Formats: sequence, C-alpha cells, structure tokens
Amino acid sequence: MKDVLGSHLVRVQVKACGLSPLDLKLLNDVGIQRDLIPVGREVSGVVLQVGAKVSFFQPQDEVVGILPLDSPCSGLCELIDIDEHYLVQKPEKLSPVCVAGALRDGLSAYTALHTHARMAAGHTLLVLDGGSSFGLMCIQLACYHGVKVFTTSHTAEEHTFLEQLRPSVGVQDPLVAKVIPVYKDQSELLSVVMEETGGLGVDIVIDSGELQLDPPDCRLLHLKSASLTFLNHEVWTASSAQQGRYLHILKDIVEKMSTGVLRPQPEEAVPLYEATVTMETVQRHQKKKAVVQL
Repeated sequence: MKDVLGSHLVRVQVKACGLSPLDLKLLNDVGIQRDLIPVGREVSGVVLQVGAKVSFFQPQDEVVGILPLDSPCSGLCELIDIDEHYLVQKPEKLSPVCVAGALRDGLSAYTALHTHARMAAGHTLLVLDGGSSFGLMCIQLACYHGVKVFTTSHTAEEHTFLEQLRPSVGVQDPLVAKVIPVYKDQSELLSVVMEETGGLGVDIVIDSGELQLDPPDCRLLHLKSASLTFLNHEVWTASSAQQGRYLHILKDIVEKMSTGVLRPQPEEAVPLYEATVTMETVQRHQKKKAVVQL
C-alpha cells in the first residue's frame, strides 16, 4: 500500500465488513471481468490518513460506507484506501458490526420506498417476507413516515416476531397493521389484503421474488396507471452522477439507525479466519448475509 495517498483518498482501518452474495452476471454486464473478485464491500472503520484534498474527514474519524462495484480491494483487508465520496461519518453509539451488517439493506429499503415508490404518509404498503433483514428495514422506514403496513410471515417464529411490531391496544403510532401467515396458506394473501383495505388494495408492494405477473395482470396495472420497477442494489455506486444524493441517503440511514428509527436485526460477527467459509455459505444463499469483525 502506498504511503502517499491520492488527493481524495482516505486510508481506513477496517473494524467490520459485511458479506453479501456476489452478482457475477451484473459484474459481467458492466464489463468487470477479473480472475479475482474482491468480496465484502460494506465496511466500517477508523480513518488513519487522508489525502491532500480530502475535506470531509480527518484522522480518527469513525466512518462507514460501501466500496464501489469496481473496487480493486476487499473490505476484508485490515487497511483500505477509498475515495472520500463513498464514506459518511459513523455515529459514535452505532457499533461497527451493526452498521456494516445493515447498511446495504437500509440503502435498498430507502431506494425502494423513497426513490421508486414515492412513499408518503397515508399510503398502504405490503412487504412480502417482512421477517428478512431487508423486509424489516422497509417496515420500519415506512412506519416512521406514517404508512400503514401489511406484511407476510414464512414461519411460525417469523410470525411471532412480526406480531411484536403491531400496536398494543390504545397505541396510535403507525406500526404493522396485519401480519399474514402465508406459510399456512398462500392463497389467503389476496383475500386478506382486500378485506383489510376495504377492497381497494394497497398503494405499494415490496416483493423479494415472490410475485409473478401474467400479461393480463400487467395490462390491468397499465389501466390503473400503476408502475413496476426493479431494485438494483448497485445503482448508486455504479455511477457518480448522483453521488451527492447517495451520500445524503447514507447519512440519513446511519442517523436513523443511531436514533432507533431503524433497528436492524443483530448479526453475530464471525472472526476473519472464518470469512472464507462464511462467504461460501452466503454465495450459495444458505445465509443471506454475514458480518466479519476484524
């Protein structure tokens, strides 16, 4: 590693690194073809050194960020050099493990609800698979903005957990309105949603690969001026055109985590020597994510 940093580079001592599955097809589509592909791009750490033109950070700052798609280095390194425009300050009360494990899901939820769905108070939302880390982030973010939320559970344990997010008698805060146990009978989903909304349906649906739309359904969406959008987890770091907006989103996410608006499910960190085996389980989708503590 060079002793002299580039003008806008920041040298970070990594404290924790999130592991997510590699989308090899996406890498190939954007022209990134390498024999060795770095893994672990969600990082949290401490600034050790800054380049001559760095204006956002100084040594000893705690930072968090997502390495860009074409990053030459892995977040599993003890030290990494990264452009300052991919990092934000980490609030002191947030643990490195917590924020490294939840940042990507927070960013995806923010993108889905704010950027794509234009969420607003009074909307109704159906989150499929609300027990997942991404689903939970969507639920919490929507509830914070006054959205009425319905969600599905896939196991009895998930159902019990999600039921705890529902309001107690007399509580007026906008929490989960209904948890639908699709593990019992998937065919009940439509009838329950229609009953709960007075036959109107919901304004927004967040799907994690469960919904299938036939041509007649697509036609019906068209007639109702509805839209279908796809969530690309890499959309913000694939281009620098909206870098300022991206940093604003990251700052808002970590601030909401710090104040308790977003409360991610805790991830049990694994040591660095278990990173290879852990990444293999993540890549095979036996685990959705993992966090390595360095």
